[in-house]
Amino acid sequence: MVRCTAALAAMLAVTGMAHAAEIENQPAQARPLASHSLLLDAVNAGPRFVAVGERGHILASLDGQDWVQAEVPTRATLTAVTFADASHGWAVGHDAVIVHTDDGGQSWALQNFEPDLERPFLDVLFLTPERGFAIGAYSLFYETSDGGETWTEHETPVRDDEWHFNAISRLDNGHLVIVGESGTVAVSSDDGVTWTSAPSPYAGSYFDAVPFGEAGVLIIGLRGNAYWTTSTEDIVWTKVQTGTGQTLLGGAALPDGGAVIVGLNGTVLRTVNNGRAMERLPNTVGVSLNSVLVNSGRLLAVGDRGSHIIELR
Repeated sequence: MVRCTAALAAMLAVTGMAHAAEIENQPAQARPLASHSLLLDAVNAGPRFVAVGERGHILASLDGQDWVQAEVPTRATLTAVTFADASHGWAVGHDAVIVHTDDGGQSWALQNFEPDLERPFLDVLFLTPERGFAIGAYSLFYETSDGGETWTEHETPVRDDEWHFNAISRLDNGHLVIVGESGTVAVSSDDGVTWTSAPSPYAGSYFDAVPFGEAGVLIIGLRGNAYWTTSTEDIVWTKVQTGTGQTLLGGAALPDGGAVIVGLNGTVLRTVNNGRAMERLPNTVGVSLNSVLVNSGRLLAVGDRGSHIIELR
């Protein structure tokens, strides 16, 4: 999830600098400034927000401003987090690590740790507390049907197994979308049992897929590229005039059917004109942002230097 920031290294770098046999799993350390460190993803988990990032940091907050660091059984960088409901959540990251919580993020247990793979997970999605997927570098694709007690490799849904899978999303009609490197787009209409490689309007990398309308998706990526389609069954891509050349990294759907997007160098955009263009939202955030949530008319974005509250005007 290509970048010229610390976030790029955290999301795409493969752990190849040390021999896998020498890597031992260690718990994350409590850090007083963990909430101001690099955060790579955040989600709603019932009444709280949960964010993950470097050094195995997992943080929870009720307001997006005051954060409490959880005890986590890994020090690997965590790149993504998801919750199936208010209690059951999973985070994934480097060393093919997967950790799980069943109490809303207060405590976490290790489910997977494979440093010998030398491939990080870059995103995770659960459809129910039992059924989920973890995807990552070099077409890494695991699935589980028992809440993560066991994980198995899923057949690669695209034509090249050397490409990175950067994001997996569930659309409002229940269809699933994976996007990634070199124009990778794959879709599933049967809860991820089978996947179809979809045509891509752009040969560069995508970093997120955002539900857009009743059955559509907005995909975003390098150099300000963004495209949407109203359906993943009969795909016709429309290019979005983003007005920026900054790489776009994360997005969230708005209640009105539009979307907000964040990216490098404090980029915060909102769709306008029925998705044909984007306007920049004023903010004072000067650092790169990796993920964004919509909450009560405000945005909670995470990235370099922790979390940031941005007014949705």
